[in-house]
Amino acid sequence: MSFIKEQIAVIRERDPAIHSDLEVFLYPSFWAVFWYRIAHRLYVKGHYFLARMLSQHAVRRTGIEIHPGAQIGKRFFIDHGTGVIIGETTIIGDNVTLYQGVTLGGTGKEKGKRHPTIGNNVMISTGAKVLGSFTIGDNSKIGAGSVVLEEVPPNCTVVGVPGRIVKRYDTTLCRDELNQIDLPDPVRDDIDMLQKSNAELTNHILQLEDSMRQLRLDLDYERKERTRLAFDKAQTEGVNGEGI
Repeated sequence: MSFIKEQIAVIRERDPAIHSDLEVFLYPSFWAVFWYRIAHRLYVKGHYFLARMLSQHAVRRTGIEIHPGAQIGKRFFIDHGTGVIIGETTIIGDNVTLYQGVTLGGTGKEKGKRHPTIGNNVMISTGAKVLGSFTIGDNSKIGAGSVVLEEVPPNCTVVGVPGRIVKRYDTTLCRDELNQIDLPDPVRDDIDMLQKSNAELTNHILQLEDSMRQLRLDLDYERKERTRLAFDKAQTEGVNGEGI
């Protein structure tokens, strides 16, 4: 009963589409987490086959795969949820929100802890992949479609492939706004910087070309002037007989 109350509060807090408490029972996230809690208890007690069987039942019903060995904190929510995968050694803190298509996976056949640790109040957006055994710090955001391959400090925003930290020391709690779109775009910033540098370089080259053109004109004028003076001098000397 406490789980149901918790899920009602969580879903009402994070999904504006819900209109009544009964709708909670229609959410794939509710059933995926419900079956996970039971499967995890079986897993901890060593009933691995039963735990996996229950887990696979939940996958077929919800499209969300949570390994029963994963450790998940309180007030966990998966919005929509289809395609979410959470690996065996994943550790998830409290108040974490995932969106559809998120993978919390490993990077190979390594043994032991091989999946990420997700801190408290973390939001991982649609289609993001967090791969490897490292920590995503508290209050951090992972942008949609990002591929995170290394540790993220607390209060950071990560976007891109591979993921790069684009904002630090952001103390806003993710669950308070759940904003997935107003995130910095480092690729766009890099392109803008390159365009600016290219424009400055182009202007500099045009200035150099103008300077070279003017220099050629000055040299041509100076050469013509010397030729004219030399011709005038030769004429003057010829008239005066100095050349004979």
